[in-house]
Amino acid sequence: MIRNALFILYFIFLTIPGLQGQWVREQGKGYYKLSAWSLVSDQHYTDTGEIDPNATRGYFNVNFYGEYGITDAWEVVAYIPFFSRTYQNEQISGTTSEVLRAGESLNSLGDVDISLRHGLFRQGPVVLASTLKFGIPTGNDSAGSDGSFQTGDGEFNQTVQLDVGIPFRIFSYTGYSRAYLGFNNRNKGFSDELLVGGEAGLNFLKRRLWLVGRMNVVESLQNGSHSVQSNQGSIFANNIEYISLGAEVAWYLTERWGISLAYGGAVRGRIIYANPTYSAGVFLDIR
Repeated sequence: MIRNALFILYFIFLTIPGLQGQWVREQGKGYYKLSAWSLVSDQHYTDTGEIDPNATRGYFNVNFYGEYGITDAWEVVAYIPFFSRTYQNEQISGTTSEVLRAGESLNSLGDVDISLRHGLFRQGPVVLASTLKFGIPTGNDSAGSDGSFQTGDGEFNQTVQLDVGIPFRIFSYTGYSRAYLGFNNRNKGFSDELLVGGEAGLNFLKRRLWLVGRMNVVESLQNGSHSVQSNQGSIFANNIEYISLGAEVAWYLTERWGISLAYGGAVRGRIIYANPTYSAGVFLDIR
């Protein structure tokens, strides 16, 4: 799975013509987004990659994402899900209409991510940066009647990552492309992970409309001791693996303010929900 993803990224980033571009935001510049994100799932990928049904569960959060240039070479990035809700619908018998299991829900803060990104060098159109991300366990990892209601995984993880950026042109339209390769060091018995991903965006209508496509790959190294696995999928379980594809539409209402809609979902996975996610947000882009 990782080999195929690396080949796709290699093809994308070495076969398109480049233009000059900026990867790390300049000092005092920033990008800030307030979003709502939702997942409702009634099926999941098993540990063998098959799709099985499960009791309908939902995840919802309202989050803040921000990028700010500390200097021309250093940038701080934050993702803060300040309201997270996980819930499960009532399970009702199809023959007797009896409530087999009452619905439950949990509201709390989610897990926060704080990152530092450093611009390493720029050679022609190619910009290389490194990222160090800290996953802070501010969410709840064991609530509800059976302890399976979660807004976080309960472990402090650190991700090191290399990021490559290359702008490009298709006819009269300009855009950008990015790729990353990372390693996620996890604790509390969770297996470490290899991360690969990329995105490409193309602008229209004099840079007011952006169309963005994304791919993210997570592969577990299967080196943990955490024995608790969800038998109905999760987004916080150990040894999660997936390939996800997504798309986003961003519309600049003014030079700085805009709105966005996004869609994503796993096209292949293990121990993770098999339904799509949706998000909508408003952003401020200070360039």
